[in-house]
Amino acid sequence: MGRAGKYVEQLKGYKAFLPSPLPPDPPIIQDEDLAYLLSHANLSLGKLSGLASVIADPDLFVYLYVRKEALLSSQIEGTQCSLEDVLSPDTDDDSPKHDIEEVSNYVKAMNQGLRRLTELPVSTRLIKEIHSVLMEGVRGSHKTPGEFRRSQNWIGHPGANLKTADFIPPPHEEVDRLMSELEEFIHSEDRMPPLIKAALIHAQFETIHPFLDGNGRLGRLLITYLLCFWRVLDRPLLYLSYYFKAHRSEYYSKLMDIRFKGDWEAWIKFFLKAVTESADMANNAALEIHHLHRQDHEKLQKSKPTSYTMQVFSEFCHDPILNSSVLLERHKSTKPKIQRAFDHLIELRIIQEISGKQRNRRYSYQEYLKILIRDTTTRPG
Repeated sequence: MGRAGKYVEQLKGYKAFLPSPLPPDPPIIQDEDLAYLLSHANLSLGKLSGLASVIADPDLFVYLYVRKEALLSSQIEGTQCSLEDVLSPDTDDDSPKHDIEEVSNYVKAMNQGLRRLTELPVSTRLIKEIHSVLMEGVRGSHKTPGEFRRSQNWIGHPGANLKTADFIPPPHEEVDRLMSELEEFIHSEDRMPPLIKAALIHAQFETIHPFLDGNGRLGRLLITYLLCFWRVLDRPLLYLSYYFKAHRSEYYSKLMDIRFKGDWEAWIKFFLKAVTESADMANNAALEIHHLHRQDHEKLQKSKPTSYTMQVFSEFCHDPILNSSVLLERHKSTKPKIQRAFDHLIELRIIQEISGKQRNRRYSYQEYLKILIRDTTTRPG
């Protein structure tokens, strides 16, 4: 058996990959380059963890960044909706509703998993629960959500089969054992740096490919769960999907190099670069949002607003796209009162009307939205 595993001939003539247990043998070589990348990744992660002492409401940033991560992770799998679609309180007839549901499920899965971590460790049980949430009512929901696969799957271009696949994960008979071994490694007592351990676990999960669908999204969720479970992060602030999406070819090739060449070190270095860049981007975005909200809050206060207008501004800081129906549900108010608040914020150029309709108008905190949608792509026009 090679360092990462071996290919095993199956009765139907194809070869499936059987991964070796973690940690790799021989052990990871922490050369000067890897040590440098690990140091910088830890430094960037430390700055991100310290956000709570710098910005007024870190949970607000988490609330919206989870949605951005949900979109980016789903886009890797082919979802075509935009962040505006995800954040909008209603959807147009031409909105990609199925794609929005997939992103919404990712948000639900993320939040459900984080809640469950207070009661349950990262485990095969938790992974199955989250998969069930992730796949509920969307494409792939017929593929046994919440259950490890009971048939062979494969990875390849659209239309590929077992003969033409780029990679064939282990036979389904091995999945329970392999996932149990992975769970043991997650909870093993060792001195391995958490970021290196997370890199190994993510790659091993993607190699096992334990479900018929949703493995990529769940594998990326797993990174966040691990870092929160190990107390590396107090809040779920680090998301790597932007980096994985921007370097998609390298992401897949580094995973394949583990399987074909046993090259764990190159994958770990790629992963650490992803951590550093993603943490720095999140830190910069959070500070930019904090300064924008503070600046516009001061501008609004100078204009002698009503207390209700200040309340509506706070709502836009939480949800950058709103309509009057949402505010009617949240507050004991009236449409004329809400409209006056909208008009005041429009006059100060804090928000703008974006639907172009006479009824059911939508309003956007556009400068805020610009920060959030940075590095995401909209669906093709």
